Amino acid sequence: MGTFEGRTALVTGGSRGIGLAIARSLVDRGARVVLTARKAEALEEAVASLGGPDVAVGVAGNAGDAAHRAEAVRTAVERFGSLDHLVGNVGINPVYGPMVDLDLDAFRKILDTNVVGTLGLVQEAWRAWMSEHGGSVLVVASVAGLKASPMIGGYGVSKAGLVNLVTQLAVELGPKVTVNAVAPAVVKTRFAGALYEGREEEAARAYPAGRLGEPEDVGEAAAYLLGAGWVTGQTLVLDGGALSRGPA
Repeated sequence: MGTFEGRTALVTGGSRGIGLAIARSLVDRGARVVLTARKAEALEEAVASLGGPDVAVGVAGNAGDAAHRAEAVRTAVERFGSLDHLVGNVGINPVYGPMVDLDLDAFRKILDTNVVGTLGLVQEAWRAWMSEHGGSVLVVASVAGLKASPMIGGYGVSKAGLVNLVTQLAVELGPKVTVNAVAPAVVKTRFAGALYEGREEEAARAYPAGRLGEPEDVGEAAAYLLGAGWVTGQTLVLDGGALSRGPA
């Protein structure tokens, strides 16, 4: 896989889990990274784990806040001199239950953060750097956006929106910028803990690969897509083969 020497990436949700694994994959290939997350202390730990301020910097804030998104983009350009790669790794899911009972204000919050916030981030990056210099965008979607996802339907709808957003942006921003997504199934992170903790062996039986995903699985795929110059508008499913099973 190619080098990212001299390039800068902005990774949202980068203090732990999938976001941190993506950042580490890029740093290991020579990139500098700007990480965002809500908690400053967690960001400090993540920056240290990646090698410190020469290669990583954190910007604390809420992904749904336009001022925070602008600050993160500005930090990348001012601190490291470019913004070559953008990773939108945002995914809140504050409610659990059937869609017909879903609180509409909660649903609006999910859509605003997961979809509108991601689009806002891409707009900032485009205006600040990529419209002139080019680059690549990766969005972290989910298999929940590719099929019915009982009890987390609001989250699934938001991720389906991201899958379509990627195809729209790939057409609009090409040929300057490539835009792709990954759609992971259950990856062993704190966010997904309720789906497997205490029953991991049982949960893994649904996967032909024989195990759940690790954050590093997503990190490697992300590095490929961010550096793949002739791949755009695609969603790469990372599910250990689970969607291949079909009905029993």
